[in-house]
Amino acid sequence: MKKVQLPLQTANLIVGFMVWVILSSLLSFIIEDINITPQQAAWVTAVPVILGSLLRIPMGYLTNLLGARMIFMVSFILLLPPVYYVSIANSFIDLLIGGLFIGIGGAIFSVGVTSLPKYYPKERHGFVNGIYGAGNIGTAITAFAAPVIAGKFGWSFTIQLYMVLLGIFILANFFFGDKKEVKVKTPLIHQIKGVYKNEKLWIFCLFYFITFGSFVAFTVYLPNFLVSNFGLDKVDAGLRTAGFIATATFLRPIGGWLADRFHSLILLMFVFGGFTVSALLLSFAPSINLYATGCLTIAICAGIGNGVIFKLVPMYFQKQAGIANGIVAAMGGLGGFFPPLILTILYNLTGHYAIGFMALSQIALASLIIVIWMYYHDKLALSDQVLKTTPLGMLVTDKNAKIITVNPAFTEVTGYKAEEVVGQSPKILSSGKHTKDFYEKMWESLNENGFWQGEIWNKRKDGNHYLEWLTINAIKDDSNEVIQYAGVFSDVTNK
Repeated sequence: MKKVQLPLQTANLIVGFMVWVILSSLLSFIIEDINITPQQAAWVTAVPVILGSLLRIPMGYLTNLLGARMIFMVSFILLLPPVYYVSIANSFIDLLIGGLFIGIGGAIFSVGVTSLPKYYPKERHGFVNGIYGAGNIGTAITAFAAPVIAGKFGWSFTIQLYMVLLGIFILANFFFGDKKEVKVKTPLIHQIKGVYKNEKLWIFCLFYFITFGSFVAFTVYLPNFLVSNFGLDKVDAGLRTAGFIATATFLRPIGGWLADRFHSLILLMFVFGGFTVSALLLSFAPSINLYATGCLTIAICAGIGNGVIFKLVPMYFQKQAGIANGIVAAMGGLGGFFPPLILTILYNLTGHYAIGFMALSQIALASLIIVIWMYYHDKLALSDQVLKTTPLGMLVTDKNAKIITVNPAFTEVTGYKAEEVVGQSPKILSSGKHTKDFYEKMWESLNENGFWQGEIWNKRKDGNHYLEWLTINAIKDDSNEVIQYAGVFSDVTNK
């Protein structure tokens, strides 16, 4: 039963996303029967994203509480009425109301990313979540297939076919869903309190807002835009949109796979660098070929970025993965809600989309800077953790041999607290047992070899002498100039 969960839940996501984008994929057909303005059309395509985003937070929590099987079944049952309602819609309000509840199809994303890691070891979480995230291909299936079917049988009948698909997967989850999934019953408010003060959560929200948000935004925005701006026919526009979706979708598991093997933050540097350049290209309103190049680059970056981010979230939030996944996923969904509306408003005001794409470029550039900061901050944090937890005494001096910092083990061995020695010379520890010639040879070795190692008698704060095994390393910059000295020692008096 456990082996079935990855393919079953991935198929569930495909179906959910197929339903989620049904309005945007068929909008060019719907507006032939229902008279709506371009502004209203933007709302029709954006509204499903609202519920599909906000519901992801409770979805992640409820999955831990009730299990993926129950949440998938209930979600698909709840989708049946709005899908039918949209299929018989005859006004803008009908499309708006039905579209809002169709958003449930996008909310189920949080279910799999919360449930599936329970079945696999940590070193495979990136790839597993990437495979599940490839369920995004459901948007491509609808973008390509729905217009073809609607061209032959009409958009209303096409939408009603989705009710049959939902029925099949309600039964599939009933029979094949895992009834014995491990449950987590930590109260929601406790989980939220455990994560909301962590700045990493909101940084990941920003990253996913861009990567997944751009994926959703281009998915709902491209079909109608390609028809109206470049004069493509509806099936051609659907095919190109499906290509965008398929590229981003198939690269998502590759992004997770890469994150399992390489440093995730370095991968995100390339992702946001690509976003910055491609969005800048789109802001110049290029020809259809250059526009396709820019969109393809965004698809590549979005796919890889999505996979990488959902490797990072459980790494930083192991105990609150359900709620953290839900919040990050919700922000990604909202990232798909605002851009189509903003682009439409800007187009109505200026007559082009340049400002909107330029804004995406600048936000991506800001994210690139944040990723670089996180990378070096984590390296410093790791060094600080090593300094604090190692059982060996450590002290670092500047090039003039003035103490900059010491660790807790230094205090334990010598009796001196950090505030008592910072700014002092290491001579404060001198026992007086060694000759001047001993120290001259020590410095000679440091200058010639870059390190010195040996036994040395020093004096504790209480005046007692002790023997230590000491290693001193000269730390140099890129120009080979000494900038600091680091000493590591252990008390070997008893030995």
